[in-house]
Amino acid sequence: MAYLVLEDGTVYEGAAFGKLADVAGEVVFNTGMTGYQEVLTDPSYCGQIVMMTYPLIGNYGVNWEDPESMKPQVKGFIVRELCVAPSNWHSEGSLNDYLVQNGIAGIQGIDTRALTRKLRSAGTMRGMITVEAPTQETFDAIEAYRAELPVDVVTCQEKFEVPGNGPTVAVMDFGLKASILSSLRQRGCHLFVFPAHATAEEILKVEPDGIMLTNGPGDPKDNPGVIQQIRNLVGKKPIFGICLGHQLMALACGADTEKLRYGHRGCNHPVKDLDLDRVFITSQNHGYTIVEESLPANMRVSHRNWNDMTIEGVVYTDHPTFTVQFHPEASPGPKDTAYLFDKFMSMMQKKGE
Repeated sequence: MAYLVLEDGTVYEGAAFGKLADVAGEVVFNTGMTGYQEVLTDPSYCGQIVMMTYPLIGNYGVNWEDPESMKPQVKGFIVRELCVAPSNWHSEGSLNDYLVQNGIAGIQGIDTRALTRKLRSAGTMRGMITVEAPTQETFDAIEAYRAELPVDVVTCQEKFEVPGNGPTVAVMDFGLKASILSSLRQRGCHLFVFPAHATAEEILKVEPDGIMLTNGPGDPKDNPGVIQQIRNLVGKKPIFGICLGHQLMALACGADTEKLRYGHRGCNHPVKDLDLDRVFITSQNHGYTIVEESLPANMRVSHRNWNDMTIEGVVYTDHPTFTVQFHPEASPGPKDTAYLFDKFMSMMQKKGE
C-alpha cells in the first residue's frame, strides 16, 4: 500500500514499488509513451516527482546505455501500471529493481488521467509519496518542501575534458544531459565541461571556439551568479543555449521569465521553426518560459510552441547567440532538430575565419 498526497489535500491510493520510503517533491507529468529511463536520469527533474501519462511503463526494462546521467535524478515516480516482466533484446533489468537499487520511491495503480487533469487545471503542486496513511505531519512536510538551488546539486564538481579533433567547446553544466555531449562529440568537438558557477574568465581561458549553455532544473532566477557570468560572456564567442541555458541567457540579456501552469514535459510537443516555416516534434522538459512582452529589441523569436504559442527559440541579432527551449539532442523525430547543432558548428567556423 502507498499513497500520493497533494498539497491541496487530495489523496490517491495505490501500491508501492521501488524503494519503500516517504518522499516529497513537486509533482509533474510527462506525456512520453517511451523514454522513461531517460526521464528518470534527466537532471532537469531534480526535486520532482514525475508521473508518466502513458498507462504501461517498464515494458522494455532498463539498460546501461540510455541514461542521461549516472543515476536517477527524480524524487519519486508515478505510473498507472508497472510492468514486472519486461521483454526487450536491450533490457538488462526491470524498472522496479533499478529504482530499488537507486533508492527511488514509486507508486502505481492510481488514476493517472485524473491526476493529469488536476495538474493541468490547478497547476503543478507539491506532494508526497508515503507508505503510511497520511497524517497532519504528512501535510506539514509537503508544505515545508522546497527545492533549494537544484543546479548546485546536479552540476559537476570540477572541470573535465573530453578530447576531440574539431572545434573547442566550453560547456557550462547546469544539469547536463549525456546526449548533449554525444551530439557535440559526433561532430568532433573538443569539450571542456565546467561547473555551473565557473567564471567567464575561467571559461575563456581555454580559448573555446564556442560556448554551450546546457539544460538544468529549477527556477532560472535562482541563479544570479550564473546569470552574471553569462552576461560577461555575451559577444565574446558563439553561444548555443538549451532549456535552462535558453532561459538564463534571456535573463542575462534583459528579458524576464515566468512559471508555466503545468510546464511542457514529454517527447511529442510540436514546435514551429519560423525561419524554415516547418513544424518539428520535440522533446521538452521545463516549467518556465520567457515572457514575450519583456523581449529587448535584439532578441528575435525563432521558434514557437505550436500548442500554446510560448517562445521556444530566440536568435540574438547583435551577437552570435541562439537558444532553444526544447531538447534538440533528444530523438523524438528521431533526428529532426539536430540541425541546430550543425548551425552551432557553422557559427564557430565562421567566427574562426
